[in-house]
Amino acid sequence: MPLKAFRGPKVWLWRWQRNPLKRRADTVEAWVLLGAWLFTLLAGVLAGLAAARSVEDGLARERVEWHPVVAHVMDKAPGTSGPKAEDSGGERVWARVGWTVADGSAHTGQARVAAGSKVGTPVTVWTDPQGHLVTRPATASEAHFRSALIGGLVGLSAAAVPFVAGLVVRGRLERRRMDRWDAEWARLGPQWGRMTG
Repeated sequence: MPLKAFRGPKVWLWRWQRNPLKRRADTVEAWVLLGAWLFTLLAGVLAGLAAARSVEDGLARERVEWHPVVAHVMDKAPGTSGPKAEDSGGERVWARVGWTVADGSAHTGQARVAAGSKVGTPVTVWTDPQGHLVTRPATASEAHFRSALIGGLVGLSAAAVPFVAGLVVRGRLERRRMDRWDAEWARLGPQWGRMTG
């Protein structure tokens, strides 16, 4: 409590109020702080929205362009099938599979299949328009979550740049003001001592 009494009441926006003791440096610092906060807010919001929209659009394009295809196991999959495999939670292993795309060309690749799958066992895989294997596209809700998360991270990262720059400029202004106070005190301090003595 005594500390608050010593410091006095907090005055909001004191840098913007008229005051005979306010120096030009105080006004400059006020504008620097205002500019830094505005740029921080704008950079964070705009970068975050742009990143979120880009991710959302990309994932929506994948949902439209990627499609499931029935592939067939080309080599017996490692592991065992049957009751023991089902008890272990349906273990899935990598195996070579082959599929045919719309233009009739054959493709092969590695896909996760049930352990112990025999040659010719059908398995669903996802392909892009060129027939290359891809992962299952994100659902609309997954895409929304991802875009919001990435947009938030990008927004925070972009906002950090003007925020840190504002802190650096404010620190330099503070140091410059202290140097001026030291110079003034060195000049006026001895006179002050003579006047009180």
